[in-house]
Amino acid sequence: MTEETWHQARLIPTSGISGAEEQERRATSALLAVMGAVKEFARAALGPVGSPSGTVETYVEVPFMLGEKRVYPDGLIRVTRGGRSWTALVEVKTGRNELATEQLENYLDVAREQGFDALITISNEIPAVAGQHPTKVDKRKLRKVELHHWSWTYLLSTAVMQKEHRGVSDPEQAWILGELIRYLEHPRSGAMELDDMGGNWVSVREAVTTGTLRATDKTLPEVVSRFDALLRYAGLRLGRQLGTDVVHVLSWKELADPGIRAQALLESLVSKGELTGAIRIPNTVAPIHLTADLRAGRITAYLDIDAPKDGRATTRVNWLLRQLKAAPDSLRVEAFVANARGDGAAELLGTVRESPGLLIHDPKKEIRAFRVAMSRQMGVKRGRGRGGFIDSVLDLLDTFYGDVVQYLKAWSAAPPRMRETEVVPTQEPPSVASTAISSQDGAEQAADGPGDAPSQWDGRSSEPPPFSGDQGDPLVR
Repeated sequence: MTEETWHQARLIPTSGISGAEEQERRATSALLAVMGAVKEFARAALGPVGSPSGTVETYVEVPFMLGEKRVYPDGLIRVTRGGRSWTALVEVKTGRNELATEQLENYLDVAREQGFDALITISNEIPAVAGQHPTKVDKRKLRKVELHHWSWTYLLSTAVMQKEHRGVSDPEQAWILGELIRYLEHPRSGAMELDDMGGNWVSVREAVTTGTLRATDKTLPEVVSRFDALLRYAGLRLGRQLGTDVVHVLSWKELADPGIRAQALLESLVSKGELTGAIRIPNTVAPIHLTADLRAGRITAYLDIDAPKDGRATTRVNWLLRQLKAAPDSLRVEAFVANARGDGAAELLGTVRESPGLLIHDPKKEIRAFRVAMSRQMGVKRGRGRGGFIDSVLDLLDTFYGDVVQYLKAWSAAPPRMRETEVVPTQEPPSVASTAISSQDGAEQAADGPGDAPSQWDGRSSEPPPFSGDQGDPLVR
C-alpha cells in the first residue's frame, strides 16, 4: 500500500462522528480546549464579550441544579486576572439545529443563581445585525446576566485572522489553532457556512416578479433577515481573505433598533423589488453597495468616489481611468456634476477608454464624483452552488473588489511649493587707499622703535619739551 493512501494523524479528528450529539460534543470540546491553550485566540474571541485578559479555564458539560432538575450546559469558560474572575456558560448547536428559547432561559437562571457574568451561544445562525441574538428570550432574565452569540462562521474567521494575519507568538500554539481551523472547515464538523436563503425565498422572488407581493405577506421578514445575514456572512468571508474586519454598514438608528432596518428593506422590496445593503472594508475609498433587483434578475455592486478638486473635466476622467487598468470593459462608469440632480453621464468602461469625452456633457460644469458599478445575472436558487443566489452575490463581491476596489485611491491635493527667489550676484567694490591722518598711524608707529618712550609733546608749543636727564643721553641741539 502506497503512502498516498495513509491518513495523517490529526489533533482533532473528524472520523468517528456518528450523529448530531457527538458532533456537538466534539466541536464544543475542540473549541474550548484550543481557547484555553492559545491565549491570542482566546483574547480575540472573549474580549468583545466583556472578558478581561487573564488565565483561561474551560470545562464541558458542567452539571447544575435548577430547582429540582439537573441541567448540563455544553461548556463553561472562566477567566481569572488577579482577584477578579469572569465566568460564562456556553450553549452549542451544530448543523441545522437551532437554539431553543426554553433551554437558554434555564441557563440564564443558572448563571444568575451562580453569580456568573454571561451566557454565550454558538450555532450556525447568523443574526441580521451584529450584537443581535437570533433567539428571543425574556428580557427580564438579562438584567444581571449578559447574552452573547457567536456563529461558527464568526469563530472560524476570527481563528483564521489571528493565525494568518495577526499572528500567534508561540509556534506550537499556532499549530494547535491551525488544527482547529482545519477541523471547522471540514463538512463533518457541523460548523456550516451560510448555505440557504430560507424556505420562503423562492415564493417571495416569484411574487416580486409577478407583481403580487404585498407588505402584509408574513414571509417577508424571514427573507429580509436572510439578506442581511448574507451581507454579514460576505463581510466575514471577505475579511478572512483580506485579514481585516469587514463590517456591515448600518446607521446608528439601525444598530439601536434593528426593526428600522428590517422595515426599510421590506418597503424597498415591496415598492421596487430591490434588496440593498453595504459593507465597509478598512482603508478603501468608500463602502461597497450591493443591490439585488429581483424584478430584473440582476445584482449590482458599486461605489462612489470623489473626483479631483482641480483640473479640467477631461483631466478628472483620465485620473479615474488610470486607476481602472485591471477593470473589465463591462464596468459601468458614471460621472456626476456639481449642483445637478438625477443621473449623470454613464458609459461602459471600454467605451470611455476609447473616448473619455463621452462622460463630459458640458465641459463648463465641474465633475464632482464618479460611480463605478459591476452588474451580473442574479442566481435564483435558495441554496449554494451553480445558479444559487448566495454564490452569485459572493462571486460578484469578490470580483468587484479584486478587479476594481483594491486599486482605487482617493485624490489628494499636491502640497504647496515654496516660491523660488532669484539670486542676484553681488560685486565687492575695489579697495581704495585712505589719505586720512588716522590711516597713517600705522606708519608712524612702525618708525618708532619698540623701546622708544612715548613723546610728551602735544603739538601746541613751537618746540618740543627739553630732554630729562634720567631719560638717557642729553639732547643734542
